[in-house]
Amino acid sequence: MACNVNVVHQAAMASAIGQPNKPSQRPNASLSAPSNSKPKSCCKLLLSSQSSFISGFSPSRPQTLTPFRSSRAQNFPVVGSAKAEPLRIMISGAPASGKGTQCQLITQKYDLVHVAAGDLLRAEIASGSENGRRAREYMEQGQLVPDEIVVMMVKERLLQPDSKEKGWLLDGYPRSSSQAIALKELGFKPDLFILLEVPEEILVERVVGRRLDPITGKIYHLKYSPPETQEIASRLTQRFDDTEEKVKLRLNTHHQNVEAVLSMYEDITIKVNGSVNKEDVFTQIDSALTQLLDKRQATSESLAA
Repeated sequence: MACNVNVVHQAAMASAIGQPNKPSQRPNASLSAPSNSKPKSCCKLLLSSQSSFISGFSPSRPQTLTPFRSSRAQNFPVVGSAKAEPLRIMISGAPASGKGTQCQLITQKYDLVHVAAGDLLRAEIASGSENGRRAREYMEQGQLVPDEIVVMMVKERLLQPDSKEKGWLLDGYPRSSSQAIALKELGFKPDLFILLEVPEEILVERVVGRRLDPITGKIYHLKYSPPETQEIASRLTQRFDDTEEKVKLRLNTHHQNVEAVLSMYEDITIKVNGSVNKEDVFTQIDSALTQLLDKRQATSESLAA
């Protein structure tokens, strides 16, 4: 699967948003899927102190994704408008986790507003706003953008009428316990925290095999999405940080981030097997969201009786 991305800028923006706090242990337990859905891999609700490896399937949230063309995911009926109360979802995944693709599928079916902190930061900087100006100053000095700046950007976006009416999908944020605490103090608590998981060796293979076409900006993979012609293959380059050593450092940072955040959302977290194909990954997520909506509906009917 090829996609157009500004990969170097994206990685720098993700790094500017935050760093991990001291990691906490991740709990684990099972979440049963609805009776009418049989995903190949089950979702698990994190309730105990045990933890397992975290990851998923695509680059760190690409800015542009190739449209998903599987017939299994096309023409979803939009169910968002049928909710008595809008969904509030957070999703997290390692580099090469497929998080961007799953965000696209979730928002397509559930009509949620996709909110990505990196996109907000870029937009604020481009607009020349006060928050954007302050963020640019920190980034130009090679410093992290302080939490309070990014949190305020996220807050303002989540309070927009479309987010309040439709619900939201917060992508890759919060990245630390301090950011999660700040959101909680502002009154933002998700209904579900989705965690994409893939074994580290698969993530490393996905990242190390990526190649960039410097002319078109497309990302290829030597194994999973090779270039169409020999001419394209001859000009492909590898990102400077797509080496095995550097990707392992990035994965370690991601794991620390997630472990710090999970303690805040342990009662509403589901773990999704991201090592399968993207259709089956979405089946797991869709099952969890359907179960959540069914539970809401049952509660609503019980109160109305």
